[in-house]
Amino acid sequence: MIRILPSTRLGERQWTQAHLAKVTGIRPSTISDLYNEMTDRVNLKQLDIICDALGCELSDLIVREPTPNHIELYREEQNARKRNAGTKTSA
Repeated sequence: MIRILPSTRLGERQWTQAHLAKVTGIRPSTISDLYNEMTDRVNLKQLDIICDALGCELSDLIVREPTPNHIELYREEQNARKRNAGTKTSA
């Protein structure tokens, strides 16, 4: 599992999400989604800007935690999406 952890860096600097949004020009809702790990996709340019603002490396924001059976879980998720897509088009 890939985790995005800006909360650690914000805490070290005692910055709020709102302050990071103001400094970077990134929408507050985007910062919130990253902060709360509610996103499946990230914008590399935004991550670069966040790293500059927080004075850190990308490896300080993104970590990988090994997930048992992650390949199998991914395939099951993809198959479920395909089944749902097929159900929607046939309705």
